[in-house]
Amino acid sequence: MSYVGPDFDPPQPRRFRRGPLTVAVAALVPGALAGWLVWMAVGDDSGGGSDRAAPATSSSAPGSGAPSAAGSASATARDDGKPGKSPKPSPSASGAKPAGSGPLKGKVVVIDPGHNPGNFQHTSEINRKVDIGTNRKECDTTGTSTNAGYAEAIFTLDVANRMRTILEHEGATVKLTQDGDRSWGPCVDERARIGNKAHADAVVSVHADGSASGNRGFHVILPGSVHAGGADTRPIVASSRELGERIAGLFVRQTGSAPSNYIGDGTGLDVRTDLGGLNLSTVPKVFIECGNMRDSKDAALLTSGAWRQKAARGISEGIVSFLHG
Repeated sequence: MSYVGPDFDPPQPRRFRRGPLTVAVAALVPGALAGWLVWMAVGDDSGGGSDRAAPATSSSAPGSGAPSAAGSASATARDDGKPGKSPKPSPSASGAKPAGSGPLKGKVVVIDPGHNPGNFQHTSEINRKVDIGTNRKECDTTGTSTNAGYAEAIFTLDVANRMRTILEHEGATVKLTQDGDRSWGPCVDERARIGNKAHADAVVSVHADGSASGNRGFHVILPGSVHAGGADTRPIVASSRELGERIAGLFVRQTGSAPSNYIGDGTGLDVRTDLGGLNLSTVPKVFIECGNMRDSKDAALLTSGAWRQKAARGISEGIVSFLHG
């Protein structure tokens, strides 16, 4: 195609005298064009047509900071790690299936983004002790951050929103314990109750660790057997382990990250009985520490939008694998 700009005047065409037939044809053209435009706006009800746009794939291009149509649109942080908010697209805009129409139709997943960006402004509230069955513990904490200040609470919300989009694409009903829609919390006991009341088929609490530099990798925290006070994890220990093992395996495959070199003896799995979010759960639940924010190499991954999309997909695929049985 040639470029016509301000310094280029194309040759003027010769003018012909219009005859009666030319005038008649010219009068018909606007009406035909208007009819064609109306037909295009209404669309073809046949449901077919090779010229229709193909559905977007569920994976993002390698190295791209942008999430895919199936796993991105509601992310709450940009690739530079700074908070942002983008509206969740409709299925017609993203190519994603509406919730309830995919292979996870009828399944309920609760995603628990660890901490809350506003917790640091509500220290008295989050320091209040709550009953976790085995003892009493702080309602919540502020979480950690990278050395450059990228907060764990921003990271967890971003990954959780990416996971929600992926899992809704698979047909699951997805609920978040918080979505940046409250000034602090919820407390760990409330987080557990949200999953319990939803009768969730799986719950995953998303975190990132704050260990010493040189400690690298992810680990999945499984509930140990607890029967004390209001806590009884015995019915969910086995199912939670299966959920955690599937998430760990698919997290490695999607992200390429190695299991933790400082927790879990290289298995990427750790069993704990001191976490209220696990102790008080009555449905299968695990935590995942996606990496160590205080290690520069792990921090480079955690602050990458492209890597967070891989992390969200790895966790989500583990959930899908667990729910498929």
